Amino acid sequence: MKRTIFFIILLSIITYLNWDRIEPLLPLSAPAPHAVADFEAAKKLLMEKVYYDHRETIYCGCPFDEKKQIDLDACGYTPRKDPQRAARLEWEHVVPAHAFGQSFAEWRDGHSDCADKKGRSFKGRRCARLTSNEFRRMEADMYNLYPAVGEVNGDRSNFSMAEIPGEKREYGACDVEIEDRKIEPREAIRGLIARTYLYMDRAYPGRGVISDKNRKLFDAWDALYPVTGWECERMRRIEAVQKSEDPVLAEACEKAGR
Repeated sequence: MKRTIFFIILLSIITYLNWDRIEPLLPLSAPAPHAVADFEAAKKLLMEKVYYDHRETIYCGCPFDEKKQIDLDACGYTPRKDPQRAARLEWEHVVPAHAFGQSFAEWRDGHSDCADKKGRSFKGRRCARLTSNEFRRMEADMYNLYPAVGEVNGDRSNFSMAEIPGEKREYGACDVEIEDRKIEPREAIRGLIARTYLYMDRAYPGRGVISDKNRKLFDAWDALYPVTGWECERMRRIEAVQKSEDPVLAEACEKAGR
């Protein structure tokens, strides 16, 4: 945590001293609509076209097979409460759908097309998915989707990223802490998570992806934990399928020579 605080302070000083001379590193406009139809299609494509030879969950590093069976013993995972869900592979939105969904009127207020067979209106994720093309694009954006142990995915819910004091362990050897509506991921994936948030914020401006408070944290994680070879390979595979670029990762990979 001390290293992260140091990087946050350093980045704040650099920004203050150089703000007038800083040029935007990336375009502010959203990218062209990608080629993935919806969330269900994205999950299938990720299994078949991206993770076919890198089957490892994001938070715990647990291996899984082509049938989506997770080997919990191989990663030392101990279920906290729900063994059945722990054995299930799920696809985690690193930037939670609830976080960006709240920016859609269809999610908050519903829509005239959002009514069941009995005429009862509904709102939330179901309504946004039914009526908003942009929501469907965000929900299906493969750059924001990662395989996860189902129990951890459920416990994470829509909680924000943070650094949590202490090393509480509720999932055996899995190095993830979840408490007080916050989640602290293991150090090995903090850079990946930061760059995912930075990408989503850049790709979908105005959707409340990153708060002012968390921007400093993600900038620090991005600087402190460099891009990995797998991040860059994953980016290339997704770009080939989704037909859209992640400019945050593209720049990081180019600088790192990956």
